[in-house]
Amino acid sequence: MVDQIKAVADEQASGEQSLRRNLTNRHIQLIAIGGAIGTGLFMGSGKTISLAGPSIIFVYMIIGFMLFFVMRAMGELLLSNLEYKSFSDFAADLLGPWAGYFTGWTYWFCWVVTGMADVVAITAYAQFWFPGLSEWVASLAVVLLLLGLNLATVKMFGEMEFWFAMIKIVAIVALIIVGLVMVLMHFQSPTGVEASFTHLWDNGGWFPKGISGFFAGFQIAVFAFVGIELVGTTAAETKDPEKSLPRAINSIPLRIIMFYVLALIVIMSVTPWNSVVPNKSPFVELFVLVGLPAAASIINFVVLTSAASSANSGVFSTSRMLFGLAQDGVAPKSFGKLSKRAVPATGLTFSCICLLGGVVLIYVKPDVITAFTLVTTVSAILFMFVWTIIMCSYLVYRKKRPHLHEQSKFKMPLGKLMCWVCMAFFVFVLVLLTLEADTREALLVTPLWFVVLGVCWLLMGKKRLANLRK
Repeated sequence: MVDQIKAVADEQASGEQSLRRNLTNRHIQLIAIGGAIGTGLFMGSGKTISLAGPSIIFVYMIIGFMLFFVMRAMGELLLSNLEYKSFSDFAADLLGPWAGYFTGWTYWFCWVVTGMADVVAITAYAQFWFPGLSEWVASLAVVLLLLGLNLATVKMFGEMEFWFAMIKIVAIVALIIVGLVMVLMHFQSPTGVEASFTHLWDNGGWFPKGISGFFAGFQIAVFAFVGIELVGTTAAETKDPEKSLPRAINSIPLRIIMFYVLALIVIMSVTPWNSVVPNKSPFVELFVLVGLPAAASIINFVVLTSAASSANSGVFSTSRMLFGLAQDGVAPKSFGKLSKRAVPATGLTFSCICLLGGVVLIYVKPDVITAFTLVTTVSAILFMFVWTIIMCSYLVYRKKRPHLHEQSKFKMPLGKLMCWVCMAFFVFVLVLLTLEADTREALLVTPLWFVVLGVCWLLMGKKRLANLRK
């Protein structure tokens, strides 16, 4: 065993089996933005608006506020030891090998499930232009494209994510500007509805569905934020992480306000919340309602790009997580080998094959929004587990290594207090998931994943895994 560990160390020292720091500050900033603007904003916001009405604005603000502290905790931990490749590394170091194992594999599964949701979303967006297009053809084409792009180099991933994110930013800013112009000009849609900010409170007030509707909005809204921690998986491939990571994390509040709050205010000002179709993207429907079908096609392209961006991020992060797990001895060795271009090709291929589960899901659940809700709820629950592990790691870090906290140049504000507040919030969201039948179904299924992981952990033997960490 000692000889094997030395062999791995020698390989890493020679640079043959180590990830390369090819992601620049430009890539990291846009990857972070791309992670903050998830498919849930484009695809799921129609349902969240119908559930909560204008109060959905406060839902997004609350979730964004909580996750900012999760990101700050993750940032301080990653920068406390630049040997950490991702949050599964510091979880294993601070909480024990079991935490690294559960976090790594759960995060892998998170992104596979999210990728399936993206495949479902892409299929729905493709129907906008090609109503007769077979679902499996669109899904297969996207998965093959993502595999090809990621098999190149990490820099290629960075470039693709940079432009994917740029398209999303330009589209949302354009939507906000066009919407504001419509409101200021008192634009009337073909149905006779005049654009006005008064729509936000005229149709039943800010909380038209009451407190129960407000709470229901959290169920899908949480999914819109999955991927916000993506910069944590790029740590080992980032040039100058001590500058890039803090910048990316600190800009999160501004992104939440611009990309979520302003966009939703504009959508509900041009189209009253009770006219928003829950099973369609309000970003597309907004332009259809005001008689601009060409613009609707452009926005449909944007939301399709957003889904592809999310899936692209998922393929990247899952392959890196498998690479780390293989090096720790808790995944097949082949996942820990890099191609000549320093890309974990075997892990990439395996993750892409798993994404095709989205095609199967569409056949099982033909209604796209039903399939999307089921998958996104499972994903949100698993992501909340990962975020909780990050907070638990931070609490142990503060207890065991106070000297590193004192030396840190990127301290988490209100550290210990906000850890407990955020974890209490995640428990609150889990309770809310029991209120609706579709989300309750997903909540009941999710524990099976942890049962499978637990059985595998026991079969592999805790002692052997503990030795690998020494």
